[in-house]
Amino acid sequence: MTLTTRVLIGLVAGLAAGAAIAAYLPGAAPQIIAVAEPAGGVWLDALRMTIIPLVFALLVTGVAQAADTARAGGDAAKTLGLFAVLLVLSASFAAIATPALLALWPAPVEAAQALRASAAAANGEIPPTPTIQEMVKSFIPTNPVKVAADGAMAPLVVFALVFGLAATRISAEKRASLFGLFEAVKDTMMTLVHWVLWAAPFGVFALALVTGARTGLGAVGILGHYVIIVSIMCLSMAAIAVVLAVVLGKVPLMDFVRAMIPVEAVAISTQSSLASLPAMLDTAQRLGVPDKVRGMVLPMAVALFRMTSPAGNMAVVIYVAHIYGVHLTPLVLVVGVLVAATVSLAAVGIASAVTFFTTLGPISMAMGVPMELLPLLLAVETLPDISRTIGNVTADVAVTTVAAEWSLEEDLEEELPRVEAT
Repeated sequence: MTLTTRVLIGLVAGLAAGAAIAAYLPGAAPQIIAVAEPAGGVWLDALRMTIIPLVFALLVTGVAQAADTARAGGDAAKTLGLFAVLLVLSASFAAIATPALLALWPAPVEAAQALRASAAAANGEIPPTPTIQEMVKSFIPTNPVKVAADGAMAPLVVFALVFGLAATRISAEKRASLFGLFEAVKDTMMTLVHWVLWAAPFGVFALALVTGARTGLGAVGILGHYVIIVSIMCLSMAAIAVVLAVVLGKVPLMDFVRAMIPVEAVAISTQSSLASLPAMLDTAQRLGVPDKVRGMVLPMAVALFRMTSPAGNMAVVIYVAHIYGVHLTPLVLVVGVLVAATVSLAAVGIASAVTFFTTLGPISMAMGVPMELLPLLLAVETLPDISRTIGNVTADVAVTTVAAEWSLEEDLEEELPRVEAT
């Protein structure tokens, strides 16, 4: 039984138990909540404990990997540039479209209020939005250690990126030692995360029981609303990727759609971009992508590029802000876009349950949005995760067709002088 399945069982059982207590044992509800709430809070704090060191180590090693790839050749560097543009585009789209969609179709008011009241951080304390001057000044950390201790993710991400780039300029021997240290930190923190996630069904059960006792079955409707909103943002990335393949990759629309059917089938059944790689390689070959291009770009895309990660994560954080009534200014959204695009590198190669907190924690902290609802949202992540994987594999194949078109143009430019000389 997968972790997601066990967490989902914990969620359903907790909501059902909480609703039953509210309906049949209302007098005992306060005492039960008094026990379950701190139990769930302890588990959530244990998960938070891992975010700062894990994200810092992941970003430093990710920058090193990206720098090595860029040095491998012009085509690789150009593809990395395309990855960066698309990740920022993904986050920007969600930053604009999610609030607009929630304005047209807001969460049910009563259910949102009850869900908010069920979280430990919802005791009337909404994080204040910093001023523009404070936000701009905070980008450069004067004391990185204090920034990490305070959980200020935006300046910490900036410092991690600059630190990783600077580390690529030192001697090879020292660089290997330094990156080896951060690889060890990453692996250690991943082990700790897996220990914490082993207890996730129990932690989610406790949190869901509190939610069910306070909201009844109304929480089911609002969780369904959340799943639809996030899935729409992720599937929108798949649509943008198709346009990318048709316009820049110059692949006929129906040819691309038909070729992607086997890939999408694997993506839906496995919810893994890595597991879909063989099918993507075969599809790229049928679309006429040269071996040298698909052999380089697709593995690089699976290793470094998840187009739906910024869009999906921004949608989650904006949805939580919507539940809590946190006002997100344009500047706060810009900060969220930059952090979401950057920490998406940390999502690569990690199980979805771990990725959920690794990427959403920094974005939530940077935007001043409470994190107490994230464990409950993780329990229904299976459905949005299908949409995430569909968008990711579609984008991976799409950027491969674009890289193939670039390679063809370069070959023609090199061939033309030789023909003219002949």
